Amino acid sequence: METFIIMPLLPSNWQQVKSIYESGIATGMATFETKAPEWEQWNNSHLPFARLVAVENNKVIGWAALSPVSNRCVYGGVAEVSVYIAPEQRGKGVGKKLLQQLITESEANGIWTLQAGIFAENTASAKLHESVGFRLVGYREKIGQLGSEWKNTILMERRSTKVGI
Repeated sequence: METFIIMPLLPSNWQQVKSIYESGIATGMATFETKAPEWEQWNNSHLPFARLVAVENNKVIGWAALSPVSNRCVYGGVAEVSVYIAPEQRGKGVGKKLLQQLITESEANGIWTLQAGIFAENTASAKLHESVGFRLVGYREKIGQLGSEWKNTILMERRSTKVGI
């Protein structure tokens, strides 16, 4: 039984969101980032809609948001997904509910393609995205370094069946 709710991510949630982001960074399997930004930088780099938190007992346990993939107008309906879950909450369906709501809100705002770049070893994230309709579209070998380690990523996408058809 679910004990959490999905609601809009507000600036007042930032410290808890940032803490969850930092726990993802610490795994070395979530992002090339090595530290979480401050609110203003994060806020400016994400789309103004489809910013979500999962909340249980007044505590943020996960978050999801979208970033533009390009500032070129032809890519205006394409966004990159970020989804992070608190370590103790992983595997409990929080990520799936966040992504389902993110899809709904993205479509309501004209997004026709969602994409996710996932470290190749992060099979849990790949399975999560696949569970909500993402498909594998590519593999990028040694696309970037995290510290001194070259990382491979997979590219997954979900094309809307409602927008841009």
